[in-house]
Amino acid sequence: MAIVGAGAAGTLTAVQLCETAARRRAPLDLVLVDPAPEAGRGTAYATPDPRHRLNVPASGMSCYPDDPGHFTRWLCRHGEPAVRGADFATRYRYGAYLADTLAQAIVRAHGTVAVRRLRTRAESCTRTPDGGLELQLVDGEGLLADSAVLATGPAAARGDWAPSGLQASQRFLRSPWAPGALDGPLADPADVLLVGTGLTAVDLALSLDRPGRTVHAVSRRGLLPQPHAIGPAAAMAAPDGLDAPSLSALRRTVYRHIGRAVRAHGDWRPALDSLRPHTARLWRSLTPEERAEFLEREGALWNTHRHRMAPATAESVSRARTARRLRVHAGAVTDATVLNDGSLLVVLSNGQEVHTGWVIDCTGPGPRLEDPLWSSLFDSGAAVRGPLGMGAATRDGRLLDAEGRSEHGLFTLGAPRRGELWETTAVPEIRVQAAALAQELLAPLSPPRRAVRRRPVDGHGLSLSTHAEAAAAYRTGLDRVLKVRAGAEAAFGRAVSLDPGFALAHAALALLGHECGADVDVPRALADAQRSARERADERERSFVDVVTRRVHGEPSDGGADALLGHLDRHPADALALAAAVPTIAFSGINDLDDAYALRLVERTSPAYDGHWFHTSLLAFLRQEQGRFHEAAELAHRALATEPASGHAVHALAHVHYESGAHEVGRDWLDAWVSGQGRGAVHRAHFSWHIALHELALDDRAAVRKRWFAQLAPGRVTGVRALVDSGSLLWRARLSDSWRGQVPAADVLDTVSREVVERPATAFTALHAAVALAAAGDVAALRRLRDHAAGADPVQREVIVPLCQAFTALIEERFHEAARGLDALLPALRKVGGSAAQREVVEETLLYALVSAGRCDAARRLLDTRLDRGAAPRDRRLLAALPG
Repeated sequence: MAIVGAGAAGTLTAVQLCETAARRRAPLDLVLVDPAPEAGRGTAYATPDPRHRLNVPASGMSCYPDDPGHFTRWLCRHGEPAVRGADFATRYRYGAYLADTLAQAIVRAHGTVAVRRLRTRAESCTRTPDGGLELQLVDGEGLLADSAVLATGPAAARGDWAPSGLQASQRFLRSPWAPGALDGPLADPADVLLVGTGLTAVDLALSLDRPGRTVHAVSRRGLLPQPHAIGPAAAMAAPDGLDAPSLSALRRTVYRHIGRAVRAHGDWRPALDSLRPHTARLWRSLTPEERAEFLEREGALWNTHRHRMAPATAESVSRARTARRLRVHAGAVTDATVLNDGSLLVVLSNGQEVHTGWVIDCTGPGPRLEDPLWSSLFDSGAAVRGPLGMGAATRDGRLLDAEGRSEHGLFTLGAPRRGELWETTAVPEIRVQAAALAQELLAPLSPPRRAVRRRPVDGHGLSLSTHAEAAAAYRTGLDRVLKVRAGAEAAFGRAVSLDPGFALAHAALALLGHECGADVDVPRALADAQRSARERADERERSFVDVVTRRVHGEPSDGGADALLGHLDRHPADALALAAAVPTIAFSGINDLDDAYALRLVERTSPAYDGHWFHTSLLAFLRQEQGRFHEAAELAHRALATEPASGHAVHALAHVHYESGAHEVGRDWLDAWVSGQGRGAVHRAHFSWHIALHELALDDRAAVRKRWFAQLAPGRVTGVRALVDSGSLLWRARLSDSWRGQVPAADVLDTVSREVVERPATAFTALHAAVALAAAGDVAALRRLRDHAAGADPVQREVIVPLCQAFTALIEERFHEAARGLDALLPALRKVGGSAAQREVVEETLLYALVSAGRCDAARRLLDTRLDRGAAPRDRRLLAALPG
C-alpha cells in the first residue's frame, strides 16, 4: 500500500494501518511518499514559532478516536507534566507527537508491517494490466501498489485574486509556509499586508508583529476568527429540527439553538459545538444550490466561529490591535503598484490605500485540487471533482471515477473530501476517517480462517485467542499476579509485544495500571484491548475486556460490579477476574461486596479450582475477615504448603496474627518470610507495613522508626504504595505518640503525582490520600481532595467528603467536630474497600480526636473494645494514660 503525503492525514492513516495490521497479523508493505524531511509535520505543524498554537484543545487532538487523552498524556511524558486537556499546545509540538506516534506504531508492528519512506513526490497514477496501481514519481522512478491513499492535504492557494502588478512583484509571497518564505519580511521592518483574515493570517501577524511595524490584514468581510472560551464550554445537546426540509428552515433552527445557548450559558460556543457530529450529514442533505448559497452567505461567518483561536493567541491579537500594530480591513485588493524603492501601494475596494513592503497570500486553501497528481487523475477520468468543484468526488473515502465507480484501489481522506463532507480538515474528523480506511484497506488481507485447532490455555484451562508464545507469556503474568509476585506487568507486556491483537493481555495491563499503580498507559491499554476484542476474541475474553473497561471508568451507571459478578457466574475459573472481585492485597475488589457475599462468591467458584492454592488463599483471607482466625490460619498454611510464594496466603496469615493479637509471633514469622520467599513479592512494602503494625501494637517505637527507614521510606517505596502504606504508618505512629517530632509525610507525598493525591480514581486511594495530607497538615490540599470527591463516585461523595472535613477540623484543633464526623463515618467505612487493618486508621484518628477533645469516657470505651479484639501494649499504655 502507498500513502501519498506524510502530513497529519498520511501519518494518522499510517498509524492505523500499522496497528490494525499488527493486531490482525496481516503482512503489509507500506510506502509513504512525501518529500518532507520528517513525517507528521506537513505544512500545518512545521512552524517552529512557539506563538503558533493549535486551534483545538489538547483533548481533541489525539491520534486515536477511541483514546481522546493520548496527546495530553504524551505532552505530560515529554516535558509538560502540568498540561491539561483544555490547554492549547504549539503546532510544532503536535508535529513531534505525530512523528513519535508513527515511530512507535512502526516499532510495535515490526515483523508484520514493513514501512518505507520515499522523499519524493508522486506526479501521476495509472492502472496496471493486473488491476494494480503505478505511481510515477518526479525522480523518474515508478512505484507499484495494490492500493493507494492520497493524503495530500488542502489544495494550494491559487492567488488568482491578485492584480497583475502584484503578481509580478517579488514582494508578493504566494506560499507563506514554504521554507524560507518569510525571511524577507522578518528581516525588513517595513509594513506588511496580509490578504485573508483567517487562522493563517493570525499566525503570520503574530510572527511579524514588532514595534514600529503595522501589519494590515484584509478580507471581504474583515472578520478575524473568534476565540475559544478561556475555560471549557458547557456541553449542549444538538437541537431538534436538524432534518429541516430546506436551508432556510435549517438556518432558523440553528439560530434559535444559538439563542438558547446564549440565554442558558451566556455563550454561543456550546450551540455551535453541538452541531459538529451532524455537520457532514447536514451538508449532504443540502441541494447543490443550497450549498452554494450557504458558502456565499454564511461561509465566512461559519469559518470565523467554527475555527477559533486559542485564548492566548486571541489575547496577543487583541494587544496588537489595541496598539494599532495590527489593523483589519474589510474589502478586496483591486490594484497594486510597485514603487521605485520596490515597496507596494495597494488599493482596496473600500477606497483605502495601503503602503506596504510585502503582501502575503493568506487566503487559505483553494477549492480545486490542481497539483500534478490530482490533475492526472482528473484528466484520465480516474477521479472527478467534488460538489461545487471542491476536492474530489468520493464514496466513504473511495475515489469515484468518471463513470461513478469506486473499485479501483484509490482512497483519500481529509481536505480532498471537503466537497462531500464540508467539515473534514481537522484532526478530530481525519482520525476517524483514518481508522475507517485502515479497516477497509486491510479487510481483504485478513488471513483466511483455517480449520479450528486446539488453542492454548491459561493456567486454569481457559482458552486464549493467541498463539503459543504469547500464551506462555500471559500465563507467566497471570501466575505472578496470583502469587502477588513482581514481573506480571513485564510478562503481560511481552504477551502483547508477541501478539498486538491479544485482547486479554491488553486488558490485564490496563487492570494492573488502574488497580496496582503499574507503569502502564491505562487508557491506551484499554483502547487496545477494546480494538483487539472487536477483531479477535471469544465471548469470555470480550466479557473480561468489558469488565475491565467498566472498572477503569468507574461510573456506577456502568454496572461494573454486576458485570464482574455476571462474568464470574459464566466463567468461574477466570482467576484474574476472581482476584479483581475479592478485596485483597492485589486488588481493591468490589467496594460494596460485603463479607457474606464475597464468601459466597469464593465458595461458589470452588469447584472450578479443585483445591488450588490460589483459591484456598482467597478463602483464608475471607475467613479471617469473618473473625474465624483458626480456620483462616489452617487454610493459609495449606496453601503455603503447596505454593510457599503465595502472597495471598501470607497476607491472610498476617491479618490472622494482627487481628488475634499475636503480635510477637506475627512479627517474627512475617519478617522471616519477607527476608526469604518474600524477596520477589510485588507488594513487599505492604508486608513490611504489616510487620510495622505489629511493632506499633507492641509499642516498640525504635523498631517502627528502623522499619520505616529500612523498608518504607520514600525512595524504597513510591507512588500509590507509598501513599497507602508509608503515609498511613506515619500517621498512626504520630497519633499514638510512637514517632517523636515531625513526621516526614511531605516526603511521601512528593513520590506521588498530585493527580493521584488530589483527584484519585478510587475511594480506597482517596482515603489514604486524605490520611497522608492530614499527616502533612496540608489543609488546602485536603479541601481540593474534598471538592474532587464531591463530584466523583457515590462512595467518595459519601465517605471521602466528610472524612476530609473531619481531618481538616482535626488539623485546625476543632477536636469535638472532628470526633463527631469520624464517629459518624465508621459504619460506612467498609465501602471504600481494603482490609479492616487498613481502615483501622480512621478509628485510631477518632481515638486521638476524642482524647484531644477531653472526651475520656468515650476514648476509654473505644480502647476497651480494641483490647477485647486483641491485646496490644500500645493500647494498654494509651488506656492507662487517660485521666481518672
